[in-house]
Amino acid sequence: MDLGTERSRHGNSISRILSSWSRHLSDNERDVLALSVLLLGDRQSGRSSVGNALIGGEEFKTGTCISGISMTTEHKLLSRNFPKYFRRRGAESDLVLRVIDTPPHVIQSHHVHELCPEGVHVLVLVVRADLLHDNTHLTEHVETLFGPEWRRHALLVLTHADHLKEAGLHPSVYLTQTSDWLRALAEEVGGGVLFLDNSCDWPSVRGRPLRERLLRLSARNHHRALTVQTESHSDL
Repeated sequence: MDLGTERSRHGNSISRILSSWSRHLSDNERDVLALSVLLLGDRQSGRSSVGNALIGGEEFKTGTCISGISMTTEHKLLSRNFPKYFRRRGAESDLVLRVIDTPPHVIQSHHVHELCPEGVHVLVLVVRADLLHDNTHLTEHVETLFGPEWRRHALLVLTHADHLKEAGLHPSVYLTQTSDWLRALAEEVGGGVLFLDNSCDWPSVRGRPLRERLLRLSARNHHRALTVQTESHSDL
């Protein structure tokens, strides 16, 4: 082996090492966006299932309530990292979702503050499309917790939309015929309305569209978080 060949091989080895080190450094320094998401809704609305769809798992407890008792009885936080989920400023970025499920009728501000001391980026209001609603108390208490700015950070998710399909009712038509409260809420929330079909395996199918909707909504708010008013205690 001549000296030139040896130098060439040595140079290639160094290049591979530097390339590997560069990739490792790039991974370690990759941009990370962490978003805190608060799930809100009545009993059997599908909050926990929406949470499972967001994190891509089944850690939030779901099921039919017994004797009117919800499956979710306390505030619960689950976090999930999605590596290289999107591109921001020309670079790959990780998305970290911190999802908080809440018990129906009770939002304890100090618990939310403890779980998300830096605030909440997105509020997900979960409502069943197959039931009549006039839950003005829900929006009133959300405003008590976060102030009037909450609407810019909110997304409305209507579950059990398969019942609308069975009735031959298009979602846009449904929104014109639903209760005044729900119609007004759909028009007010910054993230718009997302219909979910419960007749299929929508937690796994709908996870990505849900996350992308949250990401776009948070981006419109420049990823600014809502501050929880810790002196308030809301019973829904």
